[in-house]
Amino acid sequence: MTARLADEPSVVNRILKHIDAKSTDLSDGVWHEPVAHYLSQDRFAVEIEHVFRRTPTPFCPSAALTEIGAYVARDAALTPIIAIRGADGIARAFRNACRHRGVQLVDGTGCKKALTCRYHGWTYGLDGRLRGVPDDYGFPGLDKSRHGLVQITCVERGGLVFVSQDDPTAISDASDMPTLFGDDWTLYSTAEQEVAANWKIVAEGFLEGYHIRSTHQDTFYPLQYDNLNVIESFGRNSRISFPYRRIEKLRNVPPGERRTAGMLTHVYHLFPNVMLSTFPTNRLMTVLEPLAVDRTRLITYTLSNQIAAEDGRAAVAQGRDFVTAGAAEDREMACAAQRGLASRANDHFTFGLFEGAIRHFHQNLAAIIDGGASAC
Repeated sequence: MTARLADEPSVVNRILKHIDAKSTDLSDGVWHEPVAHYLSQDRFAVEIEHVFRRTPTPFCPSAALTEIGAYVARDAALTPIIAIRGADGIARAFRNACRHRGVQLVDGTGCKKALTCRYHGWTYGLDGRLRGVPDDYGFPGLDKSRHGLVQITCVERGGLVFVSQDDPTAISDASDMPTLFGDDWTLYSTAEQEVAANWKIVAEGFLEGYHIRSTHQDTFYPLQYDNLNVIESFGRNSRISFPYRRIEKLRNVPPGERRTAGMLTHVYHLFPNVMLSTFPTNRLMTVLEPLAVDRTRLITYTLSNQIAAEDGRAAVAQGRDFVTAGAAEDREMACAAQRGLASRANDHFTFGLFEGAIRHFHQNLAAIIDGGASAC
């Protein structure tokens, strides 16, 4: 599969045509998603097993692993995972469990020269090999080469670290990704919070602009258009462009010279559960990590290529605070939709022609679960 994303002048031209026509991109059809898929524990278990653990999933930005020994440790698909930068500069990922008694080696983020278990002191190198066992005479015949950390498939592309827990061949899908973070992008902050909603409901809120005016009356709507988007797909992934009203200034720029910087927000949906949003001063990578059928953890990485500038950090902080206010409104809607499931008013949700990225998401999710193939 090859990325099929339009260049900047083409995106701007499409947006200006939509403004003039009071239109937006439309999908090929309506999608009906059974409400049971947001409530069923069995469905949730299948999503974890067959989607999250068998597809290449962005785990963290490369900027979180800048130094040798830098690591990110968190649960992914209900599995404790460590991503760590090796002495050779390569990012690797392991199951976060000591091979002696299974204790997790590290939590959160940090930097280590080696990974030492806090329980009995077994020590592993940055390459996962078992390096030391205290009083090893108590373990006669122990083959250290067979007791290293259990490695999972890991690859870096486009400034992101991808992992594939149970299907080593699936990581090739990550070749579709455009470069989203160059070497000049720095990690500014990381935040986590839980949302009382199914991960798919949370995801859907990122993927359409049909709700801008009604949900974001005082935050995004004064700067953006309601229900005006350019929607593109690449592989299982999507890019949704949300234009700012100031894009009108580009009408006086020759069509081939029009650029999107500062004129719109791109939301890249990196299947299945990562949203990468671009803003004038920063970019957000938000991981929607399923915890339960009705609970999702959001891990948000804020990155910028302007932090080194004198006023860069203040601008990044201001931009992040603005986005935070709108994001809180989206979370409120996700929780309200989850609570509304209990009403039993709907047996399915209807996603219209404006919501093509959501349709693309559910088509690919269904293709994996029902047929083991891709609908991209």
